[in-house]
Amino acid sequence: MIRQQSYGALGVKAAMLVVAAVLLFAPFLFQDVRSVEVAARVCIFIVLVASYDLLIGYTGIVSFAHTMFFGFGSYGAAIALRQMGPGWDAVALGTVAGVGVSLVVAAAIGLVSLRVKAIFFAMITLATASVVLVLASQLSQLTGGEDGLTYSVPALFKPATRLWLGADGKVAEFMGLRMTGKVAAYYFVFTVSFLLFVIMLRITQSPLGTVLKAIRENEIRAEAIGYRVVAYRTFVFCLSATVASLAGSVYAVWLKYTGPETALSFDIMIDILLMVVIGGMGTMWGAVVGAVLLVVAQYYLRDLMSVAAESVSMVPFLPDLLNPDRWLFWLGLIFVLLVYFFPKGIVGTLMQKGART
Repeated sequence: MIRQQSYGALGVKAAMLVVAAVLLFAPFLFQDVRSVEVAARVCIFIVLVASYDLLIGYTGIVSFAHTMFFGFGSYGAAIALRQMGPGWDAVALGTVAGVGVSLVVAAAIGLVSLRVKAIFFAMITLATASVVLVLASQLSQLTGGEDGLTYSVPALFKPATRLWLGADGKVAEFMGLRMTGKVAAYYFVFTVSFLLFVIMLRITQSPLGTVLKAIRENEIRAEAIGYRVVAYRTFVFCLSATVASLAGSVYAVWLKYTGPETALSFDIMIDILLMVVIGGMGTMWGAVVGAVLLVVAQYYLRDLMSVAAESVSMVPFLPDLLNPDRWLFWLGLIFVLLVYFFPKGIVGTLMQKGART
């Protein structure tokens, strides 16, 4: 059984290495702007989904405020860069401010609300996130309102920055890729995302991760054997909020724009939930699978459907059914099929079946 379980785990880890390699060399493999944007978004959402999985998958906490903490980090960096200018001091101060606000709000919500039943806690987080979204839209002098904020980033990350000059004084190329600030910005996103994911992975494999699973499985029993359940739940809620806030600050630096739709929208929360379910709750590797599949589908499913519609243009009904404007219908259908055939998420189901064979 141990050997069979290890085969399943090794297969998942091998797939994760492939994903990590593709993301690491994304600027070299995909040199168009759109593909690099997709790779950066995948990196950010892997961190977001993994941090949310600490709550819902490992501890059994259902929260609808995860996007709020992501927004605190984004707006913290954006406001600092807008007010102080494109310096590293602004990035650092904005990031610390975003994390600080996230910690205060998370601790307040956790200490006051984590004693109540799960559904009531979920409603409290939803109400809090809705209030923050309204405030971000109305405090236009600070947040830019519905229009959001645009700002400059440190010179290292500006597309015009030349990281490496050739003998002729022009921007040098490495493996066909021009060494500009856009490359530096991507590797900033990748490096921070990778480090945050590794930290969360280590936490889940530590004794703390075991305690969180015990609380998820039987809160009363965990309390009975001496664990302070509310303290642990509050701690992991604050930890998850901190990671989400850091991810928001990194995304703000990458995007050079922050607004309600990119940082606080409830659509982002829905995406996070879908990614957790698709990848598998309680598996850090599931965050990688879910983020990759959903982000890639959001960007490329419409293009794929356009090609498919053209290829069957002579067949009745099919071109209309495969119309790119119907991509959300097909995305929903794919999600339903994934949930049906992988009830514990792709990673969870594959590892379970690998253990039984």
